[in-house]
Amino acid sequence: MANATSFALTGFIAWTLALLVLMEVIRSKMVVAGEVPANGFDPGNSKLSPFMQRLARAHANCLEGLPIFGGLMLVALVTGRSGVTDPLALVLLAARVVQSTIHLASLGNAAVTLRFSAFAVQIGIGAYWCWRLLVG
Repeated sequence: MANATSFALTGFIAWTLALLVLMEVIRSKMVVAGEVPANGFDPGNSKLSPFMQRLARAHANCLEGLPIFGGLMLVALVTGRSGVTDPLALVLLAARVVQSTIHLASLGNAAVTLRFSAFAVQIGIGAYWCWRLLVG
């Protein structure tokens, strides 16, 4: 990878894809085992286990964040200003992975607080990048 921003952007996409692949592998296993008909799934996995519901939500969170955080990284890359995003790009990626991992593990009060803290890190970094990319 050329720099931290391109690595983090690719990592964010890869993490989102990994969650999708995990969900689809589990869903496929359920179909093959006859546990759920092929047309028996909804986007939130609402009829499935709590883990599958959390997995669907963790994946959706990544999809919701990708246009914002990924978009900022892409702007920095295409405008030659990755110096703005490079210093915190890997922190943002780590915070995203931590957020998703906690989401997969638990919905307990402490977990939700930690998960929000990881998301707050991303929001702070995104706001900082946006400001720096807009005004210098």
